[in-house]
Amino acid sequence: MAVDVYGYLDYRAYLRDYYAARKAKSKAFSYRSFSRRAGVASPNYLKLVVEGQRSLSAKMAEKFAQACGLDLDAGRYFAHLVAFNQAKTSTERAQHYGKLTSFQHYRRAHKLEIAHAAYYSDWYIPAIRELAAARDFREDPEWIADQLVPTITPLQAARALETLIDLGLLVRADADRLVQADTILSTGAETRGLHITAFHRAMTQRALESIDLVPAQDRDISSLTLCLSRGGLRAFKERLQRFRRELLELSALESEPEQVVQLNFQLFPLSRGKRRETSR
Repeated sequence: MAVDVYGYLDYRAYLRDYYAARKAKSKAFSYRSFSRRAGVASPNYLKLVVEGQRSLSAKMAEKFAQACGLDLDAGRYFAHLVAFNQAKTSTERAQHYGKLTSFQHYRRAHKLEIAHAAYYSDWYIPAIRELAAARDFREDPEWIADQLVPTITPLQAARALETLIDLGLLVRADADRLVQADTILSTGAETRGLHITAFHRAMTQRALESIDLVPAQDRDISSLTLCLSRGGLRAFKERLQRFRRELLELSALESEPEQVVQLNFQLFPLSRGKRRETSR
């Protein structure tokens, strides 16, 4: 059975499974024979790549795609997959992830992953999930669209409901009502950080817009600029983590929730920390 490159978000995992499948089919297939097909001098280069001891340049990714017998489109996907896995910044990873999702074969193979991406990048999808906890919630895209600040289109609301149902985050309690499910949203290791970053960016943008959209008496946007030691920074992070848990517990006590709110926590350095002296 052929190994489908579109089913992978980790190029090393694809190469590992490709090699295992070929080896099972023909004992004559080896790392050395693969290197010859790829035009690589090192007989164990594939093994080193699979084990994470070597990375692939764009040119080498093209050679590996050809050695794997991938057609033009699949070879382009593999090249983007390599670039996605080896990207140094979240912005680069997001750009390459966007290229991966443009392949129709990928979208068919990763329907749930696409839904995960939408959940985290479209701010209103988590909001609608929380809105479903309100007693007067209506499974009506026009009603939902009008409830959000800023408002969205009924089409966006309808697609958001589909995404939430696909992810198992909303389930049907009866014929007339959708309710929240006790489902933990978990994405693949390859994209988890990417999706969480997209979520924080989206919600930070909502915070900026709320300054103009929401009356001051209905929001609280404030900040502190402090000088801390390394120990003080750790203590602040731990206190924020405890405070988040306390607020989650407090929200669980709500008997009649009626309005969705977003609370952002942001703690980041504005200056370089003291350099640690190296022992001589």
